[in-house]
Amino acid sequence: METKNIELITRMVMEAVAKEDTSDSGFLVPIGVSARHIHLTQEHVEALFGPGYQLTKKKELMGGQFASNETVTIVGLKLRAIENVRILGPVRKASQVEISATDAVKLGVKAPIRESGKISGSAPVAVVGPKGALYLQEGCIIAMRHIHMSPKDARAAGVHDGDIVSVKADNERGTIFNHVKIRVDDSFTLEMHIDTDEANACKISTGQTVTIMK
Repeated sequence: METKNIELITRMVMEAVAKEDTSDSGFLVPIGVSARHIHLTQEHVEALFGPGYQLTKKKELMGGQFASNETVTIVGLKLRAIENVRILGPVRKASQVEISATDAVKLGVKAPIRESGKISGSAPVAVVGPKGALYLQEGCIIAMRHIHMSPKDARAAGVHDGDIVSVKADNERGTIFNHVKIRVDDSFTLEMHIDTDEANACKISTGQTVTIMK
């Protein structure tokens, strides 16, 4: 076989291998940076805003959720406060405050890292609205980083609901996120949620992509 033909075949093989490696490099996921927010029961909405009050919609979010027009002030044990904390609707069965580690330091609360909804034994916090205030004996958490995805996306990524994965951000910081929980539901749009501390530390913003590592 002529040398030119050997070189041509070798190059074609190498290009094919390179394409195969790229396709197997991981599953791309867009980032959504989640700022501090609060979920409330209807009882607590009324305690803060008045009898019969209903949350009003500001922006649609995934999974039937929405950012409301209403905000509250959260107060820590040392009477340190953070104002204008957005309420997310619809109302829930239990109230929950999600903050960053920096927020926890400012408020003086020992908020644990938890999956949303897992509030048993979490930090206490006070919440102040325009018509009243309430004290939550538990419910203040730092949200565990997680990825929302549909069943179709889960199949494509080769993961299942509840899996824990590692995710890589290929930017100038070269960050790898471990302990990322997969959450699968028909109503979910593909997106990884991190808080503002994590986003600032790895210099990444909403809309940029990361890769689920194999």
